[in-house]
Amino acid sequence: MKKLRRTAAAAVLALCAFGQPVFAQAPQVAAAGNSTLDAELFYQLLLGELNVRANEPTAGFALILDAARKTNDSSLYQRAVELALQARSGDAALQAARAWKQAVPQSREANRFVLQILVALNRLPESVEPLKTEISMAEAADRAGIIAAAGRIYARASDKKQAASVVEQALADHLGRPDTGPAAWSTIGRLRLNAGDAPGALEAARRGQAINPGAEGPALLALDMMDPKQPQAEALVRKYLEGKPLPELRMGYARALLDANRSAEALQQLQVVTRERPEFPEAWLATGTLLVQDNQLAPAEAALKKYLELAGGQQDAEDRGRGTAQAYLSLAQIAEKRRDFAQAGAWLDRIENSQDLVQAQNRRASILARQGRLDEARKLIRALPERNPADIRMKTLAEVQLLRDNKQLKAAYDLLAQASAKDPADADLMYDQAMVAEKLGDFAQMEKLLRQIVAKKADYHHAYNALGFSLAERNQRLPEARQLIQKALEYAPGDPFITDSLGWVEFRMGNKAEALRILQGAYKERPDAEIAAHIGEVLWSVGQRDQALSIWREGLLLNAENDTLQETIKRFKVKP
Repeated sequence: MKKLRRTAAAAVLALCAFGQPVFAQAPQVAAAGNSTLDAELFYQLLLGELNVRANEPTAGFALILDAARKTNDSSLYQRAVELALQARSGDAALQAARAWKQAVPQSREANRFVLQILVALNRLPESVEPLKTEISMAEAADRAGIIAAAGRIYARASDKKQAASVVEQALADHLGRPDTGPAAWSTIGRLRLNAGDAPGALEAARRGQAINPGAEGPALLALDMMDPKQPQAEALVRKYLEGKPLPELRMGYARALLDANRSAEALQQLQVVTRERPEFPEAWLATGTLLVQDNQLAPAEAALKKYLELAGGQQDAEDRGRGTAQAYLSLAQIAEKRRDFAQAGAWLDRIENSQDLVQAQNRRASILARQGRLDEARKLIRALPERNPADIRMKTLAEVQLLRDNKQLKAAYDLLAQASAKDPADADLMYDQAMVAEKLGDFAQMEKLLRQIVAKKADYHHAYNALGFSLAERNQRLPEARQLIQKALEYAPGDPFITDSLGWVEFRMGNKAEALRILQGAYKERPDAEIAAHIGEVLWSVGQRDQALSIWREGLLLNAENDTLQETIKRFKVKP
C-alpha cells in the first residue's frame, strides 16, 4: 500500500503545483463513513477519482469498488455503479450492483440497480428474482405502485415479448390478490400491448377489472386500446365508469369518443363530469368548445365563462395559460358568429401566449373578412412568422379557409395547387384541393385528385367518401358510389358523416326506407345540419312533409348557415 500512498501524494502535489487548493477543485471523493475512513482508504478513494478525471474510468472503478468491498459502504458501491454506467460498461455496473446487494442484502437501492441494469442489458430471465425482491421489500400499501412502475422499466427492454412473459412470471403471486391483482394485470397488459399482443392485453385488462371493477389501471389500459376493432375495450371502460370514476378518466373517454367522431356521446360524458364534479374546470372548457362546434352558442358561452371562473386557482400557470387562451378564442368565435365584432376583438386582446396568438390572428382575419376587408385579412395571415415548414403549411391552410369562407374558390384552388406541387406527398392538401375543385364544378379534376390520393394512401377514407358522395349527389354511377362509400366505412366504421353519405346514395338508388333508417342513425350519432337536410328531403319524398319541416327547423338551429340545408330549403320553396 506504500506505493498507493506515494502515487496519491504525488497527485496531490501535482494539483498543488498549479496553485489549486486540493479540496477546492479536486475531483469528487466518494465518502465512506467516518469510522472506516482512515488515511489509507482516503488516498485510495482520491486516486480512484483522479483516475476518473484522467479519463481512466476502468482503473477508477476498480479502486472505488475495492474500497466499497473493504468497508461495505453503500455510498461507495453506488459510486462504483455510477462510474461503470458513465463508462457505458453494463457488465461492470452489474458486477458492482451485485456485490453491493450481496454485502448489504437489506438495501432496496442495491436491488433496484441490479434489476434496472439486467433489463437494460436485456438479461430478462435473470431479472425475475430482483423484481420479486423489489416488490416484497416494499410496504404493503406501496406494492401496487411498485408493480405499475415495473411496467415502465421493462417497456424499455428490446425483447418486448420476453419482457411481458418475464414480468408475468415474477408477478404470479400477485395476480389473484385484491390489493395487487389489478395493478399486476394492468402492467402485464401494457407489456403485452407493447409487444403487439392486443388480444392478450385486452384479456389482462378484463382479468384485472374482474378482481376490482373500480380499479383505474385496467380501465386506463382499456381506454388506450379503444378502437372500432376492439369493442370489448370500450365495454371495460364503460363498466368502470358505472362506479365512482376519476373525472380525468371520464375526460379521457370523452376524448376517445371525439377521436372516433362520436361527438354527441362525448358531450354526454363531459356533461356528466360537469354535473358530478362542477369544480373540475377542464370539463367546462371541453364542453364549451364542443358546443361552439355544434353552434349551440348560449350554453357554450356559459360553459366557457364557468371555466374561466374556475381556472384561476386550480391549475398551474402553463395549463391555465393554454386553457384560458382556448376559452378566449372560443368566446371570440361565438361573438363573431353573432356579428359582435367589437366583443370578438376584446376577447382576442386578452390572449398573451405567443403560440396562441397565431390562432388569435387567424380569428382576427376571419373577423376582418366578415366585415368585407378580405385583402386586409389575407395580409394579416401572411404576416405571421414562418419558423419551420409546419408554420408555412398552417398559414396556407388558414388563408385557404379564409378564401373558401368568402366564396373566393378559384384563389383558394390556386393556393392549394401551389402547396400540393411543393409537397405532393401531403394527402390532406391534395384532398382539400379536390374539394375546392368540386365546388368549382370541375368534377373530372376532383376525381383525378381523389384517385391519386388513394393510390398513394389506400386507407384515406375521406377520399373514398368524397368521391362516392359526389357521384351520388350528381346521380351518376350509383353502384360504384355505394361501393366507394362502403369502402370508406371499412376504414372508419360508424363515422356519422360517411354513414350520411351511404344513406344518401341509397336514397338516390330509390331505397327510401333503407335511406331513412341509415340517415336517422347518423343524425342520432351526430346531430348535424347537413344530415338534417338529407333526412328532410327523404321524408318530403315519401309524403311526410310535417316531419321534413320539423327536421329542417332543427337543422337551422344547429347551423343556419349550412349551404346544403339552405339550398334544400330554397329548392323546395318552404319556410320551416
